Amino acid sequence: MRLSIFWRLVLTSLVIIAVMGGVNLYALFQLRQLTAMSTEMASYHYPAVESAKRLLGSLYAQLNSEKKYMATKDNAFLTNFNEEVEEFQRSLQHLRSQETSPQGLRLLQETGRLLQERLVLFHDEFQLVNDKTRAPVPGYDNRRDALMDRMSSTIQSYVDLHEARISVGVSESRASAAQAEAVTEQLVLVALVFGLGLAGIASYTILRPLRQLQSHIKQIGQGNFGVPLQITAPAELKQLVDTVNWMGTKLQELDDMKAEFLAHVSHELRTPMASIQEGTHLLLDEIPGPLLQEQRTTLRIMADSSRRLIHLISTILDLSKMEAGMMEYRIVPVDLRRVADISVNKVRLLADSKHVQLVLEHPGERIWVKADAPRIEQVIDNLLSNALKFSPEGGIVKMQMKPDLKAGVLEVAVSDAGPGIAPEDLPHIFERFYQGKTRAKQTSAGSGLGLALAKKVVEAHGGRIWIESEMGKGTTVRFILRLTKPGGAGSA
Repeated sequence: MRLSIFWRLVLTSLVIIAVMGGVNLYALFQLRQLTAMSTEMASYHYPAVESAKRLLGSLYAQLNSEKKYMATKDNAFLTNFNEEVEEFQRSLQHLRSQETSPQGLRLLQETGRLLQERLVLFHDEFQLVNDKTRAPVPGYDNRRDALMDRMSSTIQSYVDLHEARISVGVSESRASAAQAEAVTEQLVLVALVFGLGLAGIASYTILRPLRQLQSHIKQIGQGNFGVPLQITAPAELKQLVDTVNWMGTKLQELDDMKAEFLAHVSHELRTPMASIQEGTHLLLDEIPGPLLQEQRTTLRIMADSSRRLIHLISTILDLSKMEAGMMEYRIVPVDLRRVADISVNKVRLLADSKHVQLVLEHPGERIWVKADAPRIEQVIDNLLSNALKFSPEGGIVKMQMKPDLKAGVLEVAVSDAGPGIAPEDLPHIFERFYQGKTRAKQTSAGSGLGLALAKKVVEAHGGRIWIESEMGKGTTVRFILRLTKPGGAGSA
């Protein structure tokens, strides 16, 4: 019986874990040995060497204090001498309590014996110096210096003993570390080769059908729903393959329904609304007969509502086509200054009625970008309409175009001085039908589709769109398009 995916993964993982666990145990054992050696040197040999060196320093300090006392007979130097001797004896006693080797103990005992001999010699000389009736014993300095040399030599031998042990320990640690490193490298290499081999075999038997399934899902994403996938796979993957085939069938049905729905909406909604709008305009032109003022006002409201409804239906249809990948773009070199001028002229009457100043800033020369002119015009129309809707009376709506020749892009920015967008609304502002907490005063509510459509169009052109806003200071919508030269053409 062939193993399932679960047991393949479990057994492969267990084998790899067992091999790597053995390698880790060996490395841990070697690490503990090295740690023990390092601990011995750090806690025993190095402190012993430092203490012995301090003994040497104390020994020379004693000699210095003694000479000063003998020369000046100042009791302060005698006090310093006694303190140095006491410190020397304490340090020596501490070393003897910590020492474990017989050779080291002998050296420390010899140092203590020489210290006592040196102190006896000093006290005898001290009494002779203070007793003026007795003549000084000749040769004191020579005897003292001989004892000092023997003590220094003994302490230095003790230092050499521990430094030799440190050197041996370091050598042994290096040899052990090198051996452990070589063995560990070999074990790790074997473990890696073995683990990779097992993982490769297990992965191939699992990933091969998954890759075939992935390729099939990509075809579904491209709109090829009709061809089912037929592969040999383990039971777990077989169920997934069946589910993907079922999904493809359902998506094909939904795609057919969407195409039918788009055609139905285009014919059943746009055509009657266009007739209603045309009939309203005929009545406003008084073709059937004269109108009363109340009738004219009602017809204007109807004409404006039908125009808004047609625009909303067109926007919904455009968004549906974009999301379905059915929207076609004719990307050619376009003079964006001309497109911007057209959009500004469309909203100039609305701006004048609100006493809002329209400002268009651009370089003196023409600006050519790769774009579908009607679609980019639609984007600019939406951005300008939004800016005017949220601008206060007497405000300014500014549109700026800044080419970046180094990056090869053009940045377009439309800004207003309105109430701004709340920070919690910014992440959702490009979602369909989303309307934030901020509302424009004395205007009808929007559909929440303009920015969603603008984002789809800009991204379809290979650009990027984003919003910068601060509450109480206004909003700026920016998008970038690729610059080009006049004369080229392309399509997408």
